[in-house]
Amino acid sequence: MTCNMLASVMGMCKFTCAIVTRALFILVSLTGVWRVTHVKKDLNYWFLTFLFLPLVAEMIITLRRRKGKDYKWFSPPIFLFLISIIPSIWILELDYQQDKASNPQCKSLDSWESLQRLITSNKTLENVTYQDHLKNINQVLSDVCSNDWILALHQILLILLIVGKWLLPLGGGVTREELSQLLLIFVGTAADILEFTSETMSDVKGNSFQLVYIILAVWTWSMLQFPLHLAVVNSKPDSEDELEAQEVSLLTKHSTDMWNIVEALFIQDGPFLVVRLIVMTSFKVFHQMLIFFAIKNFLVVILNLYRLVVICQDFRPSSSSRGSTEPAL
Repeated sequence: MTCNMLASVMGMCKFTCAIVTRALFILVSLTGVWRVTHVKKDLNYWFLTFLFLPLVAEMIITLRRRKGKDYKWFSPPIFLFLISIIPSIWILELDYQQDKASNPQCKSLDSWESLQRLITSNKTLENVTYQDHLKNINQVLSDVCSNDWILALHQILLILLIVGKWLLPLGGGVTREELSQLLLIFVGTAADILEFTSETMSDVKGNSFQLVYIILAVWTWSMLQFPLHLAVVNSKPDSEDELEAQEVSLLTKHSTDMWNIVEALFIQDGPFLVVRLIVMTSFKVFHQMLIFFAIKNFLVVILNLYRLVVICQDFRPSSSSRGSTEPAL
């Protein structure tokens, strides 16, 4: 009886976490759409909320069929969350780059004192209505500078991707050890992506919309790492026969290492390096931090290529030694 009650409580907790996580996804995406409609002053942008429908449909289907459990190799809610919020960030970034020269005076959030001034300057009297409170909150949010809004959305997006993956119920075949490793990878990946967007966007001079499009495209491409779990989650053999079969294939034996190399070369550090080289050569931007991060990306790419060579060289002797140690008939 106690075991059944404990299982029921655990199932309810997982069910609740699945709903809460997707609700947070929708709330942050809705905040992004609200900001777009406020900046563009066009209510037609509320149609961006239609992008939430796949996430809602996925939530209903997953809760009914899988009790909220995520999948092993791929996370549909995280992928659909990215689909729902990335268009809003694109619109805000492009609008800011277009109008940053003529941007009206706003209140920056670059210090604790500025945050306090922002809040205290918009305080109202005690005897006010609920509508007045809503107007006051709207005014406070509207006074924040556009670049601070965009940076906040980037930061909240990345933090929520990590926390959301932590809250989502584990998929079949995923252990808590693999989840902890995946979350640590997400933290490092999120820090690199945020550094790339913030540092590189600050290098945009004038109306260099080609560079803005390149940065946003590479940023969007790098975000696709979060729905995929191939960097840690791996299929383990259940018997010696399966182990022998796996040793024949390099991709099967070192699938996790191979995916980490692919991520570094083609999804994150490789594209980041290309963009930074374009910024230095084509757009004539040159400073210490840009050089440092370009060298960092270059070292990661070279080390991953070296890792690939080591894996291939170590695999050949192991496969040949197996053939040489087999007893002769």
